Amino acid sequence: MARSDGFPLIARADATVLILGSLPGQRSIDAGQYYAHPQNAFWKIMSSLYGIDGSYKERCARLIEHRIALWDVLAGSVRPGSLDASIQTETAIANDFARFLAVHADICLIVFNGQKAQQLFRKFVRMEDEDGLLQHIACKVLPSTSPAYAAMPFSGKLSAWKTALDGATATD
Repeated sequence: MARSDGFPLIARADATVLILGSLPGQRSIDAGQYYAHPQNAFWKIMSSLYGIDGSYKERCARLIEHRIALWDVLAGSVRPGSLDASIQTETAIANDFARFLAVHADICLIVFNGQKAQQLFRKFVRMEDEDGLLQHIACKVLPSTSPAYAAMPFSGKLSAWKTALDGATATD
């Protein structure tokens, strides 16, 4: 089975919010972009909340301006297809969150894009680390923006994301 590798972190050192997905799906991997599936609601939500539009490069730059970091819990794993349920956790490698938090000391909120991201984080990242890096950081699980999560309409997803992110981000 082919291994899926995640994308590099999108952030600058003064980020206050970290949005975490699980691992890019096949459409995103093919495009080389976070949330590239046309039915994924992530960029539509960012547009509604922050006016983030334009090319992928422009959208990423605007996230950074709002002090939002974007990454995935996993750096890589075997995953046949694009469904989170297909991630083979025995092959998974998590990103280095201790290093990330050491460099990004202003992070005060971690947002999980769906329950699978939170489950993977809990499985692979120690919340009660010896340095206390995560003690001051709020964590929220939000409805997945994936088209595979169709149980909630866009309006419900937007409302939940708006409530979670209100006041947690800033612009230059």
